[in-house]
Amino acid sequence: MSDHVSWVKGHGTENDFVLLPDPDGHVHGRLEPGLVAALCHRRRGIGADGVLRVIRSQAYDDPSARQAAAAGAEWFMDYRNADGSVSEMCGNGVRVFARYLVHAGLVDGVAPVAIGSRDGVKTARFQADGAISVDMGSARVLDPVTVGVAARQLPAIEVDVGNPHAVAVVGSLAEAGPLLEAPWHDPDAFPDGVNVEFVVRTGARSVAMRVHERGAGETRSCGTGACAVGAAVAVGDGLDLPVDLDVQVTGGDLVVSVRAGDEAGTVGVALTGPAELVAQGTWPLT
Repeated sequence: MSDHVSWVKGHGTENDFVLLPDPDGHVHGRLEPGLVAALCHRRRGIGADGVLRVIRSQAYDDPSARQAAAAGAEWFMDYRNADGSVSEMCGNGVRVFARYLVHAGLVDGVAPVAIGSRDGVKTARFQADGAISVDMGSARVLDPVTVGVAARQLPAIEVDVGNPHAVAVVGSLAEAGPLLEAPWHDPDAFPDGVNVEFVVRTGARSVAMRVHERGAGETRSCGTGACAVGAAVAVGDGLDLPVDLDVQVTGGDLVVSVRAGDEAGTVGVALTGPAELVAQGTWPLT
C-alpha cells in the first residue's frame, strides 16, 4: 500500500470537501478520525468541512454500500464530518461527488448517475447551465423543539432529511450569534446531535439561512440543511406543491424543490446548485 493518498478538493456554495479517490477500498482501514481531522484542519491540513471517500459500492463491506450495489449504484459516497465522525448524507457533498465522477472520467456527465450513501441511493442530474440537481428523497417535518444560542432559547421544528435538523425561524440572522459553539439542544430529542438552521424570510418563495453542522461547526452552506428549511417552510406555510424555494446561504444560492411525498407525513425534496473542483495533490498516510 502506498504511503500517500491522492486527494481532490471541491466545494458546493463554499461548503468544501476533500475527496479521497479509493475505488477498490485500499484506504478504508486507515481512514480513522485522526486522519480525517488532519485533512480537514484549516491551518495544518488541506482545510474542509468534511471528507468524501470515493469507493465502488461493491468494494465496501458496509450495509449501506451493499444495499447501494444491489440497487445498481456503482459508486458510494463515504462521508465523514470534519471531526472524523460518520454522517448519513451531505447535499452539497453529493453534488461535488458527482462532479468528481465526471472529472475522473467515471461517468459521462450527461446521463443521470446513481450515488450510494448511508441515506440510500441519490440520483444526480447534470444541468445545461453547469448546475447539478440531486433528488434527495423524502423529508419528514416533525415536532416543535427548542434550541439555544447566546443564553436564549428559540422555538424550532425538527426535520428529518436522512440526518437530523432543527429549523428556527428568526427575525434576523444575527440572532444566531457567533456560532462558535454548537447550539444547545435537548439530548433526548437528538441523542446523536443535530444540525441547526437559523432562517429569515426574504420573500414569498425565498429565505436566507445560517447553519451550525454537527461535527463541523458553522459552515458556509449545508445542502441537507437547505432541504430541511425548504420542507419546513413549504409545510409550515401550507404552500401548494410542487414549489421551488430560493435558499440563500452564506456561500451562495441554492434551489430546493418540494413536492408531495410518497408516504404520509413526508414531502419529497430535490436540491440544485453549483459544484466545483479547485485543487488536487497527495497526502502522507504515515
